[in-house]
Amino acid sequence: MSEFYVRMSIYSKRFPYLCTRKPQNNSIMIHLLQATEIAADSMNVVPNVENITKELAEGNVRWDQVISQLITWALDAGKHILIALVVYLIGHYLIKFLNYLLARFLERRKIEISIQTFVKSFVSILLQVLLIITVVSALGINTTSFAALLASFGVAIGMALSGNLQNFAGGIVLLFLKPYKVGDWVEAQGTAGTVQSIQIFHTILLTADGKLIYVPNGSMSSGTITNYTLTPTRRAEWIIGIEYGEDVEKARQIVLDIIKADKRILEEPVPVVLLNELNNSSVDITIRCWTNNEDYWNVIFETREKIYNRFNEQGISFPFPQVTVHQA
Repeated sequence: MSEFYVRMSIYSKRFPYLCTRKPQNNSIMIHLLQATEIAADSMNVVPNVENITKELAEGNVRWDQVISQLITWALDAGKHILIALVVYLIGHYLIKFLNYLLARFLERRKIEISIQTFVKSFVSILLQVLLIITVVSALGINTTSFAALLASFGVAIGMALSGNLQNFAGGIVLLFLKPYKVGDWVEAQGTAGTVQSIQIFHTILLTADGKLIYVPNGSMSSGTITNYTLTPTRRAEWIIGIEYGEDVEKARQIVLDIIKADKRILEEPVPVVLLNELNNSSVDITIRCWTNNEDYWNVIFETREKIYNRFNEQGISFPFPQVTVHQA
């Protein structure tokens, strides 16, 4: 560093006219030095510019001192910026490493996946905030005033983000009450899908057609949730209409034979085939049976197809809307 100042001194002696002449107007340089002092104070770097400013006001300019002070401040500021950059890089990779350790710890403890996703998301955001505060401190900015500024901003942001705070509280309620977990098929807030993850503010659902839907935790915790996965079995139901005049008992026996032949349909509770309603153009038969949750949709579609094919084979007709017109 001393070699650098020696070179600057030699530079000043080589250009005496530049370094000793009296400029016509020093107001611009005065404002520049004052701005430099203000910026330096905010970073705890205090170059002695008071005397130089006084000399500029009086017209007794020593440009070598001005340049020296500006270079000193720039070097000190650059040191703080370099330290802050190093702190950011180290903190960035340290956060990645801590997130990795946390994930491994939660997996080894066999914590429920719903809690894992929530905790990892919360810890990641918290570490990012701490990193920002550390970088600001490394820049030399007074963290006391910065903390007060953050507090005032926090009040305003808290009022603006009151909905997100509600979502955060809703996420905690969901983790404690556990109306659903990752992997469950749920229906809520007008949408249905498989729960992919429960994050700090949102629950992510994957719909049957491959779309990701972010549902706020606040509305999930306070609204109606239908969970189709919690129970191991589920009731399948069909309503089949046949024409008037068809043999209802024959249709019932055909349906019972189809149900008994399907091993995926449970014997208990006992399947039932009942005459449900006499509609305008059809006799409606209701079919109810129970199956395991993982077989539900296959049983629904395949049994409906079997009933249609078997009724056609046995000559049982399906009704369709028609109007009879009588001419007077």
